[in-house]
Amino acid sequence: MRYVYSSPQPTAAVPAATPDDFRAALSQLASGVTLVTAHDPEGGADGEDAGMTATSFLSVSLEPPLVLVSVRQDSRMDELLSRVDTWAVSLLGEEHRTIASRFAMKGRLSDRLLFADTPHHRGEFANAPLIEGALATVECRTEQRVAAGDHALLIGRVLAARVPGPDSRPLLYLRGGYRKLG
Repeated sequence: MRYVYSSPQPTAAVPAATPDDFRAALSQLASGVTLVTAHDPEGGADGEDAGMTATSFLSVSLEPPLVLVSVRQDSRMDELLSRVDTWAVSLLGEEHRTIASRFAMKGRLSDRLLFADTPHHRGEFANAPLIEGALATVECRTEQRVAAGDHALLIGRVLAARVPGPDSRPLLYLRGGYRKLG
C-alpha cells in the first residue's frame, strides 16, 4: 500500500494543540533520564563543564551509530553546543535522582558547583563529564543540528559507548516526576 501525504492548502487554518494539552498528553509517555554534558574550553583557565537533565534522548541509527538529543534554544547548553562539537550523555539510574533534579532546576547553582558534588570522570573523546555509576555513557560529535520549534535537535555520531552499570535500574520520568521501574 502506498501512502501519499498532501499538505493543507496555504490558506487553511492548521489546528494546533494548546501547550497545556500537549504537555498533559506527552506526560503519559515514560522516558529514560539522562545527563547531557559538554566541556567549554573558553570557560576560564581550565575550561568549564556544563550539564543538563534531558528526557528527549534516543537512538537514531546503528550504522553509523547516531543518537539525538533535544535542547531548548537560548539555553546555556544550546549556546555551548553551538560552539563545541563534542558532548556526552550519561544514562541515569534510580540512584541518580538527586543529580537529575539538581541539573534540571531553573535558577540553579553554577554547573561548576554541581559537578564538584557529583562523582564523575572525564570522557576520553569529548572531554566532558561522565557520571560515575551511570547505566551507560556515550560520547558524541555533532553531525547535524536542526531547529525545531523552541528546541534544537542535535544528531550526534557516537564516538564511544560504555556500559559501566548494567545491573542498575533506570531512572524514569513520567507524569511530571521521576519514577522507578516496576
